[in-house]
Amino acid sequence: MRPLPSLRLGGLPVTSPVLGGQKRGVMFVEQPARSVLNPPQSTGMPFWSLNPYIGCEFGCTYCYARFAHGYAVDRARQAGRFPAEAPTPAGPVWERFERLILVKRRHDFVAALDRDLARLRRRMADGPQSLSIGTATDPYQPAERRFALTRAALGRLAAERGLHISVVTKSTLVRRDTDLLTALSRHHLVAVHISLISSDPRMVRRFERRSPLPHARLRTLAALTAAGVPAGLICAPVLPGITDGRAALSRLLAAVRDAGGRFAFAVPLRLPPGARDPFLPVVARHFPRLLSRYLAAYRATTGAPARYAAWLARRFATLAHGAGLSPHAFADRTPSPYAEQLSLWP
Repeated sequence: MRPLPSLRLGGLPVTSPVLGGQKRGVMFVEQPARSVLNPPQSTGMPFWSLNPYIGCEFGCTYCYARFAHGYAVDRARQAGRFPAEAPTPAGPVWERFERLILVKRRHDFVAALDRDLARLRRRMADGPQSLSIGTATDPYQPAERRFALTRAALGRLAAERGLHISVVTKSTLVRRDTDLLTALSRHHLVAVHISLISSDPRMVRRFERRSPLPHARLRTLAALTAAGVPAGLICAPVLPGITDGRAALSRLLAAVRDAGGRFAFAVPLRLPPGARDPFLPVVARHFPRLLSRYLAAYRATTGAPARYAAWLARRFATLAHGAGLSPHAFADRTPSPYAEQLSLWP
C-alpha cells in the first residue's frame, strides 16, 4: 500500500492512502462533528437519519448523493475545516464523490450522537421515532473497516429503547455487526435493507463500479436472516427500461426469497444534476435506444415521472407478493422509512 502525504486537521493526522491496491487513490479528510443526526424537520422526511461518511467509495453511477457532496466539501473549506494543503483529486467534479471521503472525527461523532439522541428521546413522547442509517452514503463502505463509525453508532444505540432502526447497505461488511444488530433487535424494531438493483452481475457492474456483486449480497442477506436479524431487499434505484422488466424483477425477488429475505420494495431512479454526468454515458454506451427517452423523462425533474413511479409501484408490489415477500420491513407492519421516502420524492 503506497501512502499519499498525510494531512493534518486540528493537530490530528489524517492519512490519505491508496486503498487495497487500487490504481486511483481515495483521500480521507477528518471533520469535526457537532451534530450527526438529521431530524425530520430539517430533511422533510418522516424519520431521523445518520450518515457517518460524506462521499462513498462504491461510486455507483446513479447515486443522487453526488449532488450534495460538492456542497459539503465547499462548506468545509469556507468554514476552515478543510486542510489548505489537501490536493484536489484529479478528474471530473462528479468523481470526487468517490475519491474524497469526509469522515467524522471519532470522539466528536460519539459525543454528538449522545447529544442528538437526547433530542430524539424527547420526541418519543409524540410517538415512535424512526432512525435510518445510510440514507445518502453507504455506512458499510470500505472506509468503515478502518474508521468503524457505524459500529460505534450501533453500540451507542444499544443503550436506547423503542426505536425503529433501518440500515441500508450494499456491503457484505454489515455481517461483521451481526452481534450488535441481534442485540438491538431485542429492544428496537430493526431492519437491514440490502440494496440490489439486479441479480445479473453484468448489469450491476455496468452501473456500480466497486460494489459487491449480487451473489455476495444475497449471501449476506442469508447470513443475517439465519442469525435472526430482520433483513430484506431495497431495489434502489429501479432503472426505467433497463431493470424494470417483469422477468428480471421476478428473478431478483425469487433470489431474495430463497436467501431468507422478509420484505422487498423498490425506489425508481432519481437523477439530479450530480448523477447525470456519470450515469447517462453508461446508458448511451449499453442502451443507446433509451438515451433520448431518459433525456426527455428527466429534463424538468430529478425524480421519476409520476405515472412511471405509480406503474412501477403496482408491478413491484404484485411480483413481491407473488414471491411471498412483505411490503413491510418492521414486525408491527410500520412502513419502512425508505418506502415513505419514495412517496415524498418529486
